[in-house]
Amino acid sequence: MIIIKIILNVLPEKQLEFKQTLLSIVELTRKETGCIKYTVMCDIEDNNQFNLLVEWKTREDIDKHIKSNRFGVLLGSKTLLRKPMDIQISTVSISEGIETITSLRGKMSD
Repeated sequence: MIIIKIILNVLPEKQLEFKQTLLSIVELTRKETGCIKYTVMCDIEDNNQFNLLVEWKTREDIDKHIKSNRFGVLLGSKTLLRKPMDIQISTVSISEGIETITSLRGKMSD
């Protein structure tokens, strides 16, 4: 699994325009081949900071998306930002869930 994390700090006066830009690309991206999940989050301490987490099945899927016009629209939103977007691409080889936490917490002595 490949995960893209993008942090976007939006100019307060451009927030509505930015949200409209996101709405124009999110649903269509979710339907792209290989897209597992596309999540948009707003920071609870700064409502002008948005975090995008997008999960992809393969590197080929994400490479195709990065070359797409849709991703170009997101990159074009840089004029709406307070500072450059922070983009991280991570390859995940192991994913663990609640059973790991339950197992570890069960071993803790409180």
